[in-house]
Amino acid sequence: MASACPRPLFLSFPKSPSPPPAVPAKHHPSTTASLSVSTRARAASSSAPSPSPSPPADGVGPAAPTRGDVYLGRQLAAAAAAGAPARAPEEDAERRRRRKEKRKALAKKAPSGLACCYGCGAPLHTGEAGSPGHVEPATYDLKKRHNQLKTVLCGRCRLLSHGHMVTAVGGHGGYPGGKQFVSAEELREKLSYLRHEKALIVKLVDIVDFNGSFLARIRDFAGANPIVLVITKVDLLPRDTDLNCIGDWVVESVVRKKLNVLSVHLTSSKSLVGITGVISEIQQEKKARDVYILGSANVGKSAFISAMLKTMAYKDPVAAAAQKYKPIQSAVPGTTLGPIQIEAFLGGGKLYDTPGVHLHHRQAAVIHADDLPSLAPQSRLKGRCFPTIMLCSG
Repeated sequence: MASACPRPLFLSFPKSPSPPPAVPAKHHPSTTASLSVSTRARAASSSAPSPSPSPPADGVGPAAPTRGDVYLGRQLAAAAAAGAPARAPEEDAERRRRRKEKRKALAKKAPSGLACCYGCGAPLHTGEAGSPGHVEPATYDLKKRHNQLKTVLCGRCRLLSHGHMVTAVGGHGGYPGGKQFVSAEELREKLSYLRHEKALIVKLVDIVDFNGSFLARIRDFAGANPIVLVITKVDLLPRDTDLNCIGDWVVESVVRKKLNVLSVHLTSSKSLVGITGVISEIQQEKKARDVYILGSANVGKSAFISAMLKTMAYKDPVAAAAQKYKPIQSAVPGTTLGPIQIEAFLGGGKLYDTPGVHLHHRQAAVIHADDLPSLAPQSRLKGRCFPTIMLCSG
């Protein structure tokens, strides 16, 4: 229970009461001598130089404290009574700066009432044909009239689902060739609000390109939120690969990169290897928080979500219903262009598919869009041993 607010430090002092009016004394012979002496004393004091008037006490007259001083005094007194040290002005300025930064970052989060394509997360519109989120006006009006815009797939996602290579991301880290509707920097800005959210981050890394897809500066997006590290596409490793050795190597690499994670999982979205362990970890650690799937572009985030929903559908009816409107999978990096909210957990909390972070140093960022499928391996990798040639001098 909070203690009562103490009295302010700066108080106004009341003026001294005026003396009561003097009652005229009756003339008496015995008091004549004393009255004459007092009369002479008053006359002598009036002839002496009068001292300069003393300045008004603190809190009276021009020295009266302002309202701000009174309020500051109350705050300092309350802090002293509670035993908490008063904050310095620099600390208050830092707190205001952080609050302003948080409000600016949260303003970039897409509003919940905005209708987006469930396949790529782009806002639905009827403007430029072929752009992400474009829908025919007749279809848009019909779905809007029946409150079914959440079930709409945009034209670009329809082409991607049929194998067409339709790129949309340009800029530093984007992809040459084709139309470019959004830059890689804008996609990064869409993820800046995550560090201010209370969420569980599931970070995905491609085992085929571990160092290239690791996303070392993950804390710039995740903030202080806990992270679960998931290694994808382990089904592409050679058949005789020891996954225990791969797991030890991944843990050593994570420690060397100075990233604190809750756990490490080796998974395959195609064969569902390790998916159950990730789901158990998420259910244990999410604690009614939202779950965000985060990673660099083309590491298999949408495929991982599909594998999660497929595995959870056996016991969770909410996940079974979410399979009907799941994100689109494509070989084109940058398929997802906005956060996609998925109702996947029966006990509360939402699952989010996020746009991939585009890195300019990866091979996919420097080749044409038509050549992107050739970079994605379709079968297991085969190890090769090259003979060592000994060169003898002379």
